[in-house]
This record gives sequence, C-alpha cells and structure tokens, in this order.
Amino acid sequence: MKKSLVTGGAGFIGSHIVDRLLELGHDVVVIDNESSDGHDAYYWNNRCENHKVDIRNFDSIASIFTGVDFVYHLAAKASVQASVDNPLPTLLTQVMGTANVLEAARLAGCEKLVYSSTSACYGNNNPIPNVETMREDPLNAYAIGKLCGEQLVRSYYHLYGLKTVAFRYTNVYGERARHVGTYAPVVSKFIKCLNENSPLTIFGDGLQRRDFIHVSDVVNANASIAFTELDSWGETFNIGFGENWSVQELADLISDNQVHLSARTGEMKETLAHIGKAKAELFWGPKVRVTDWIKSQL
Repeated sequence: MKKSLVTGGAGFIGSHIVDRLLELGHDVVVIDNESSDGHDAYYWNNRCENHKVDIRNFDSIASIFTGVDFVYHLAAKASVQASVDNPLPTLLTQVMGTANVLEAARLAGCEKLVYSSTSACYGNNNPIPNVETMREDPLNAYAIGKLCGEQLVRSYYHLYGLKTVAFRYTNVYGERARHVGTYAPVVSKFIKCLNENSPLTIFGDGLQRRDFIHVSDVVNANASIAFTELDSWGETFNIGFGENWSVQELADLISDNQVHLSARTGEMKETLAHIGKAKAELFWGPKVRVTDWIKSQL
C-alpha cells in the first residue's frame, strides 16, 4: 500500500485530492495550518493522519514525511490580491515553505512530488494560448513565489533524483471553493451572491478572460502521477480546460443583478492554457465545462 502526504490537504483542492487518494487505497497524511480566510470550514478527513502545522517551520514537519511515497504539495497563500496587499506572507509560504517540503521529502526518501503552481507565471506579455516553453512574466508576489517554487522543484529532481512535476493550474472552481471574503474566486463568489440575492460584483469591465478548470479535472491530473513514469521528470505541465470565457459571460449566465467595481491591480488580462503536453504525456484531459457546471448549480 502506498503512503501519500498532502500539504494544504484540508483546503479546497487539497481535500479533493485526499478523497481521491483514499479511494485509491493509499494511506494518507495531511498537513494544513488552517491559515486561509476564505473557508466557512476546513475539510479534515478523519480517515487520514492529520497534522495542524505550518510548512514554514521545517522542524515541525520533517518527521511527518517518514515512510511517505508520494507528496502532493498544495499548501500556499492562494490569493493574488492578498499578495499584492501584503506580499511577505505569500513569499515566505510559497518559497521557504516549498523549500522545507522538498527538503523534508528528500531526507525521508520520498519517491515522487507533485507541486501545484499557477498559470499566473505567464503574465500579460506572452501570446495566447500559453505554452510551457514560454518565458515567464509573473506580475505579483503570488506568481513570483509560485515560480520560485517551480524552480526549486525542478532542481530537486536534477540534484537529488526526487521525481517531481509542477502543474500550472488556470482558474480552478468547484465544490468547496473558497467563497468568503474580498479575495474569493469569481465563480464561487458569483454563486454565493446569487444564493444571497445580492448583486454579482464584477471588477473592471468584465472582459478579462479566464480558462476555468473544474477541481475534479485537477484531481485527475494529480492522481495520474501515482501511476505514471515520465520520460523526463522535473517538468512543468499546464492544467487547464483549453478554452476561456469572459467574467462578464459567466455573470450574465448567472444573474442580471450586477454591479461593476474598480479594476484590480496586478491581475492578468487573459488565461488560456495549451494542454497538449499534459494530454500526450500524462494521458489526461479535462471533462467538465464551466458553463455546464454553473447551470447545474442554478
């Protein structure tokens, strides 16, 4: 039986990955410090070995990696806007936290590590769609920290032989997504506004376009690594739907009760992932279209 460890495993994406790993018969260890302000609750699974600790403290996490085969590293400060307002906590978590996780995995002799990164690494100066070979252009501390994490992850494969991959997610949505507070992602925030009979808040003109990927498709990509032997580890893969929609399009699908607020600084104009590499090498592809999922929630 394989033993997997999930950092950020009580949060949105991490808790879904935990559920899948348990379905696959893995022993699962979860690390989470409950630092997100975007949840009504955390999703601790009582079938796991659970640890409420902070990845920024190496001594508190190192021994937890003993006997672990696979590491799924999702713990992060997940908000772009929070990183613009206060960059240091994001950089400490994304960079030093990731370094701690990698070093703990190396010392424990873990076999594989999957790092959750972001399409925000591409910025605004690259042509659309974004391809993994493009030069990065991170716009804020969130994206800069994630990119630093990618480089650490790559180096741990080349220096120490830890089999790593980095997944650049586009805009993840779905069940358990954060919907509380100023920084909640747009899909979950819109659904919450609808349920509360309050206006949908759109920042800027709403013409910014996003590649929305359902959390179940993200989970499938992560789970594939347990069964996959790549020709080359240390690589980066785009994990998106491969199509995009404007924020205004989604708002119009949900409700006519809308209000426009000032545009936010430090955000990308458009996300759209080229996913050919993930399809070819991971035998993975997305299945859930955001417009279909939204209609199922109305």
